[in-house]
Amino acid sequence: MNRFTDYRRQWVGDFPQVRRDLLAGIVVALALIPEAIGFAIIAGVDPRVGLYASVAIAVVIAFTGGRPGMISAATAAVAVVVGPLVRDHGVDYLFAATILMGLIQILAGLLRLDLVMQFVSRSVITGFVNALAILIFMAQLPQLTGVSWQTYVMVAAGLAIIYLFPRLTKAVPSPLVAILVLSAVSMYWQLPVNTVSDMGKLPEGLPHFALPQVPLTLETLRIIFPYSLTMAAVGLLESLLTAQIVDDMTETSGDKRQECMGQGSANIVAALFGGMGGCAMIGQSVINVTSGGRGRLSTFVAGSFLLFLLAALGPYVGRIPMPALVAVMIMVSIGTFSWNSIPNLRRHPVPSSIVMVLTVVVVVATRDLSLGVLTGVLLSGIFFAGKVRRMLSIQEEIALDGSRATYRVTGQVFFASVDVFSRAIQPPGSIRQVVIDVSGAHLWDISAVAALDKLVLRLRRDDRNVLVTGYNEASADLVDRFALHDKTSVEMGAIPH
Repeated sequence: MNRFTDYRRQWVGDFPQVRRDLLAGIVVALALIPEAIGFAIIAGVDPRVGLYASVAIAVVIAFTGGRPGMISAATAAVAVVVGPLVRDHGVDYLFAATILMGLIQILAGLLRLDLVMQFVSRSVITGFVNALAILIFMAQLPQLTGVSWQTYVMVAAGLAIIYLFPRLTKAVPSPLVAILVLSAVSMYWQLPVNTVSDMGKLPEGLPHFALPQVPLTLETLRIIFPYSLTMAAVGLLESLLTAQIVDDMTETSGDKRQECMGQGSANIVAALFGGMGGCAMIGQSVINVTSGGRGRLSTFVAGSFLLFLLAALGPYVGRIPMPALVAVMIMVSIGTFSWNSIPNLRRHPVPSSIVMVLTVVVVVATRDLSLGVLTGVLLSGIFFAGKVRRMLSIQEEIALDGSRATYRVTGQVFFASVDVFSRAIQPPGSIRQVVIDVSGAHLWDISAVAALDKLVLRLRRDDRNVLVTGYNEASADLVDRFALHDKTSVEMGAIPH
């Protein structure tokens, strides 16, 4: 009952929230049009494939997603992957690959692969956000080069409206006001600026259901599977990272597992209605949240109003000036960038700052979000392992009569610290009894057990008596299962000091 109540609240909420969701969804729908056309061009397909995908994904994810208020549609992250597939095999193979992509994402949700996000550090997320902000701004540069002076005036006017209008009232999202005002000015005076129709021909009519016209053979599977797997991984990565960002912006929490399955179902439906694959969009999600959108209704309105625009108002939509949309996207870029991360470079630990900066550099340089995040995650893991490795300490105590050496191990013993562990225990040649006290340590993996094995056997070959004592329960269980040395040398509990 609680889940049903929560789901209902995510749709309806109170009346002011319904109004905010409706208006925010309209703003997002307008901002989706040039993006979807541009992504379709990147993928090498007709603009309809990108626009229909945005409609289908936004509408379906509103019902099936796990993060209310987040916007999903056709994206560049997926578009750049499928270009070779479309070029070599045709658009029907793209649709088939997108269906398989959706199935893989549903399976990922069932297998709880969303938990992998726990290994993405805050530094990586900050770098991801900053890189996307830079890419969003860079994507506007083609609309700001080689254009008329009126374009720059309109962009400046749009930004002024976006930032100053909320001082008058917040009842209507300022990006929507900017788009409407600049569109009216551009149409009335016939200003020489680029319009949406310059991006590509808008579709006429509604999308229709159709199965991909590909042979159902293993050869088809061999062709599409690598693309489907890559699209699924990139789509989930960007969606889960965007969901985390929206969580932070709204101070709420979404269901990441449900989001994985919701993304999968949305992509399947998109392919069945002539659309390409997609995922969450941080830019449009930021527009939605900053415009007041919080519930599932805002996402649904974004998709359904986009369909209405394409089907009923196509000629008018085509006349929307690009400077208006550029102003909105510049606002998104400014709002997305984590400006606190710049002074934090000096305040935060050096490894964290390096991870953040390199994540930004790799994403911006390669335009590959997954590669940048993977770089950040790997660096975070390396720095973390190094930090824990340095926390291992071993204290040597030699008995007064010189007959016994005790080594008290404190810290974490695992693959990255076993060399320190092995090198530190080197008793003098005259000592015949060696005690290794691990009561202050924890053995984490088979690398730690193997290092202990090697150490004990080496000391015994030197004709020394070795006693390992003080295992905690988890470490003792690991040694019992995997150690090779005689178990009589293992004792539970600490030795007396």
